[in-house]
Amino acid sequence: MSQKESKRSFSLIWKLARNDFKTRYAGSYLGALWAMVQPVVTVLMYYIVFDKIFQTRAAAIAGGIEIPYVLFLTAGLVPWFYFSEGLSNGANALVQYSYLVKKVVFKIDILPVIKVVAASFIHIFFLFVLLVIAAIYGYYPNLYTIQLLYYSFCMFALLIACSYFTSAIVVFFRDLNQIISIFLQIGMWATPILWNIASIPPKWQIAMKIINPVAYIVLGYRATICENKGFWTEPLYTAYFWAVVALLLLIGRVVFKKLKVHFADVL
Repeated sequence: MSQKESKRSFSLIWKLARNDFKTRYAGSYLGALWAMVQPVVTVLMYYIVFDKIFQTRAAAIAGGIEIPYVLFLTAGLVPWFYFSEGLSNGANALVQYSYLVKKVVFKIDILPVIKVVAASFIHIFFLFVLLVIAAIYGYYPNLYTIQLLYYSFCMFALLIACSYFTSAIVVFFRDLNQIISIFLQIGMWATPILWNIASIPPKWQIAMKIINPVAYIVLGYRATICENKGFWTEPLYTAYFWAVVALLLLIGRVVFKKLKVHFADVL
């Protein structure tokens, strides 16, 4: 692909992603604010239950450091919200844009990317919310805060890899949407979001890191905000995460390419 074609594709992705985000809430009084309401309510609900009612005021993390539970919770929920929305919407990219899939001249490979980019808009807002909450508790931005961009890119890459696979399968197997919904419900508890990974035996910690790539990102957000810890301090874990993403992307692209010729007929 030439530089001119790449620039045109990036421009098209940006325009369609922005339009996708706007039209999702078109006709409602609050508009895009609805995208922020549910996650904020979720954080407040967990905060009231665990912090105020059960008085789980602090959570011990690596190195014996203790942090306010609301900060511990928010640092885990922010990347999970991104993953949840990106995975759900990415799976329906081809179905929702079926009219574009049927156009011979349209490059349908960018459709899953559009959905993930659209999910990134609300994630940017919650990054600011996370930084505000951290500052309230005395964890002010520093050079390590830049790592949030790195971990956001990690999630973006993981979502792209998953979306190519799921969007291609959903065209032929619509029940996958329900499976993804159940997977996300289980995944939230199977990921160290509401609980501390240090509270389980070391062998289970290793298993969690191997099986669940989202754990790398959630733990990375917390390490960035609360511990001032760089991702380079765990080179093997970082290399493993990117190896998993590369493998998922390869599988997703192969499946997408093989099924691509049948999309228009089914849709």
